[in-house]
Amino acid sequence: MRNIYFLVFASILSLGLYSDSAGQVVKVSNPDISLISDVRAWYTSEGPRNVDMELHEVETSFRSVIDPFARADIFVGMGHNNGEFAFELEEAYLSTLSLPYQLQVKAGKFRSNVGKINRLHPHSLPFIDVPAVYANFFGDEGLNDQGFGVNWLIPNLRFYQELSVEVTRGPAENVSFEHSESNQMLYTSHLKNFWDLSDNASLEFGLSGLTGPNNLGHNTTMFGADLTYKWKPLQFNTYKSLTIQLEAFQSRKEMGSSTIKASGLYALVNYQLARRWFLSSRFDHADLPEDPDWNEKAVSTTLGWYLSEYQKIELGGRTSWGPGLDQSYQALLGIVFVIGTHGAHEY
Repeated sequence: MRNIYFLVFASILSLGLYSDSAGQVVKVSNPDISLISDVRAWYTSEGPRNVDMELHEVETSFRSVIDPFARADIFVGMGHNNGEFAFELEEAYLSTLSLPYQLQVKAGKFRSNVGKINRLHPHSLPFIDVPAVYANFFGDEGLNDQGFGVNWLIPNLRFYQELSVEVTRGPAENVSFEHSESNQMLYTSHLKNFWDLSDNASLEFGLSGLTGPNNLGHNTTMFGADLTYKWKPLQFNTYKSLTIQLEAFQSRKEMGSSTIKASGLYALVNYQLARRWFLSSRFDHADLPEDPDWNEKAVSTTLGWYLSEYQKIELGGRTSWGPGLDQSYQALLGIVFVIGTHGAHEY
């Protein structure tokens, strides 16, 4: 099996290469290729084994413009699962580039455009652990599904507006939604509003809506809101910045004659101390979609050292508590490094 994977990757890496008359290897149409490794170690105050470490994930991305009309993005991850490593197709989708009326269509498998951070891969976040509201409502990997999406850049001369609507088959494994054997689909939407407050600051406000089948044979409906303020002074843009971010979700899970209501949120402050040093603090509060009487609160802090755009080291601490939960403590170490091209993250 390992030889098969090696041959597949070797074939991909050699695509679009040929030798000219002088024997030189010339690149024709290779995609942008990168490999991102995420190494973690941690201490936890719970359980018989308090200290552990792992190669959490190795992600390979292949990104390229197909032609003037579309581009493709493919992400393959090799993740750690109870001592074993398994390959998973994380994302593989096509995006159009030339539709009229400022429209864009997306098709394939992709991270759903809901909330502020669901579209981002975990290694690009300014913290190591996932906010409790995402872990409890969508799972540690977020909401990722197969289907179609349409983005519309709304004509608005006063500020930037983008509307996203997606129809997907329903995720195979998710806390709030599941794949239905009937014709029920998962519908998601997100409205992004963005303002330039000044040359140094911006404000973004988003609204999300989701509805689809759950594991009880009924529907779950969710509403979300996200607010992000960013300050990055032009004069010191490589040394100073500030991000304040708030995101909240409310879930309504139908159970036939009754409906379970649950909610969750996180609040984040991320401050750039120096050119390569970032400090973030976050507060979490989240119910469980099927049990609003159970909830978790947490406070976490992460210190990040960004050696370059290709490598970062993060050290974090977290404490959590709640009804029926003993207060627990965690210390987290994360190392992320990239080889190959490194695409820009979403703003």
